[in-house]
Amino acid sequence: TNALKKNRMMMRSAVARTASRAAVQQQRRRMAGGPFPNSMNVHKNKFVEEWNGRREITELAFQVTPQKAPTVILTCVLIPYFFYAQSKAEFQSRGDRHYKELC
Repeated sequence: TNALKKNRMMMRSAVARTASRAAVQQQRRRMAGGPFPNSMNVHKNKFVEEWNGRREITELAFQVTPQKAPTVILTCVLIPYFFYAQSKAEFQSRGDRHYKELC
C-alpha cells in the first residue's frame, strides 16, 4: 500500500505539472508589438546592424600606423592639455577658490 500511495502521488504531481504548463500560454513577444498589423512591425535595418557590429570590434580592427599617430597624439594629449591649461589660467586670473584648493 505504501508503494501504491507513492505511485499515486507521483502521478498526481506529473498530471498537475503538465496541466499547469498547458494552462499557462507563453506571451508572444514582438518588437513594438501591439494592435498594429504585421506590416507595421519594426524591421531591423541591415546598415544599422552592420554599423553596430563594426563598432563592437573597433579595437580589433584598429592598427597603429605612422599616418594615425599625429591624430592620436592630438586627440589624446594636446586637446586635453589645452583645456587643462585654459582652465588653470582662468582660475589663476580670477583668484578662484578652486585654484587655491589645487595648490
